[in-house]
Amino acid sequence: MDFFRYQNGELYAENVAVSKIAADYGTPLYIYSKATLLRHVEAFKQAFAGRNGLICYAVKANSNLAILQLLSKQNIGFDIVSGGELARVMAAGADPSKVIFSGVAKTEEEITMALEAGILCFNVESAMELDRINTVAGRLGKVAPISFRINPNVDAHTHPYISTGLKENKFGIPVETAFDEYLRAEKMEHVKIVGLDFHIGSQLTEISPYIDAIRALKKLIRQLYAAGIKLHHLDIGGGLGVTYSQEAPPLPNELINAAYEELADLFEDVGELQIVVEPGRSIVANAGIFVYKVEFTKDNLGKNFAIVDAGMNDNIRPSLYSAFMNIITVIENPESELKLYDVVGPVCETGDFQGKNRQLRIQQGDLLAMRGSGAYCASMGSQYNSRPKCVEVLVDDEQVHVIRERETYADLWAKEKLLAE
Repeated sequence: MDFFRYQNGELYAENVAVSKIAADYGTPLYIYSKATLLRHVEAFKQAFAGRNGLICYAVKANSNLAILQLLSKQNIGFDIVSGGELARVMAAGADPSKVIFSGVAKTEEEITMALEAGILCFNVESAMELDRINTVAGRLGKVAPISFRINPNVDAHTHPYISTGLKENKFGIPVETAFDEYLRAEKMEHVKIVGLDFHIGSQLTEISPYIDAIRALKKLIRQLYAAGIKLHHLDIGGGLGVTYSQEAPPLPNELINAAYEELADLFEDVGELQIVVEPGRSIVANAGIFVYKVEFTKDNLGKNFAIVDAGMNDNIRPSLYSAFMNIITVIENPESELKLYDVVGPVCETGDFQGKNRQLRIQQGDLLAMRGSGAYCASMGSQYNSRPKCVEVLVDDEQVHVIRERETYADLWAKEKLLAE
């Protein structure tokens, strides 16, 4: 559920008209709903009610500082994949003891940052990474908490670019060699084993891939306990999907209940582990919309285009993933003729589109809103074609807060240098 609704034919974000926000701050722009964000966090909290669980928001989905600040106040943790994301969550007031560091290419600088901050653990993704963490921790006189990210070779049934749990993906340690890596880590002086992790992909719309992964790893966990290696937590990753079109993904409580049901026999044997989940998209996607203006309409001999002021630099998901995102009118106009449009942007690429073959009633100057734009949209934005990044605002009931200012042209080259003449 979200808090973007029509009132008398006009789209509102909570209790503010979207057209009013666009008039005040210009287009294109991202609009987020605080009430929706908090509702989605609460759904995960309720799923863990009475259980030993930890929610770690996946920062890559949307890393805006104000959103991270809101989430940190909900007493949840964070899943990060870079030193920059660590710096962001710390600036937003995060508790470092609830931060998990994932990612396949952690540098010595990033490992040092994380150790000095006192994070919960590193999700180790390769044998060489384990060696590096042990070396850096030794240099600092610290012991690094680690969890291995295991690749269970499970098909997540999602887009190949966001599938992460198959053997042909770059992520994690193969389940077949993981036991040996745990044994090697157990002998290291400057690491401490605390958990086991998997993450098999993003935009999952069914529970079965999660259960398949848990089943594939239960044998490994029993092997570890038989060898005297005890774990504190099991991290089942994130990736829970959202509704962009006709998808019907499971709710957080359905996922968590199914995971505990599958783990019941293991917990009887080894004791209950803390369950960690890393939601990103399922918290922020439907808490945001992307609003842009129709600059022109164009008929190319029967092919209709709605040319808007938003480009693939602002939202690359449709171009990169062929992602379908629902496009709606901000103010309904039943008098306009219903036509089939490709909604395209100003970037000089044929791949610059926000949606294809959309039935819309529009005319020049109308506003369009793209649903489900809170995740992997603004966070993947760029300045391609020297286009300044968008303004982002957060709506809280009747109040609108700017949480990222629109860039100026001067911002485009602020870090660049002219050659000396």
